[in-house]
Amino acid sequence: MADAMKVIDHQPGSWFLLGAEDRLYLDVNCSHGAFGYSVLIELNAAERDEYHALGRGGLDALARSIDDSAPGARDSGSVYAGRDLSRDCGEEVSRAVAEWKAPRE
Repeated sequence: MADAMKVIDHQPGSWFLLGAEDRLYLDVNCSHGAFGYSVLIELNAAERDEYHALGRGGLDALARSIDDSAPGARDSGSVYAGRDLSRDCGEEVSRAVAEWKAPRE
């Protein structure tokens, strides 16, 4: 990615919307009992359209869908598990979130 990721929006305790170049990414906080983790996906065309049509409500629904599918659970069958970019972009997301949080703390 040529341009650094930047936080565009967030829902506390649920998700961060990030952008880089002309791409949008959703970093979702998933929680299943004592087990918590993040899943990062790049929004596809349909998800981008829904976001542009519904705004934050579309992202809330997508985040719930991701969390409910339990992509981090073994044998979950989640359609989002194969889209998770956390390993590839996790450090960049962490950096963007830290930069975004710094002036707010």
